[in-house]
Amino acid sequence: MITTQYKIGLASDHAGYELKTEIEKYLRENGYDCKDYGCFSAERCDYPDFAHLLAHGIESGECQYGIGICGSGEGISMTLNKHQQIRAALCWMPEIAHMTRLHNDANVLVLPGRYMDAETAKNVLKEFLQTEFEGGRHVERVKKIPVKRD
Repeated sequence: MITTQYKIGLASDHAGYELKTEIEKYLRENGYDCKDYGCFSAERCDYPDFAHLLAHGIESGECQYGIGICGSGEGISMTLNKHQQIRAALCWMPEIAHMTRLHNDANVLVLPGRYMDAETAKNVLKEFLQTEFEGGRHVERVKKIPVKRD
């Protein structure tokens, strides 16, 4: 379980701004400490600018987990996953959030801002937060995810 002792970073572009605001409010109401890496309005912007900030926040230890939101979820997910310590998973239903935490030890939940209402997003988030990494046979698989540098 991702407990309230962990800080959760948030990032979005303009298409995810409204949902990010709802998610941050929900997290704070449930006792989570959050760090908002932007964007800070619905004005057009570029998701990589904020995805990289969130990834650096996790890599530095400022946050332990993250939530990224853009229109489809794909762009911000691609950007986040360029970082070696990030395991970002695009989830649109609770069952996917469950499995990505259970088997992949995902540390960033990605949501599709244009294709998900706030209630569904909260249900996906709840599952992400309450599911622990299973470990076991999955540990070695997760260790193989980062690209090894020569």
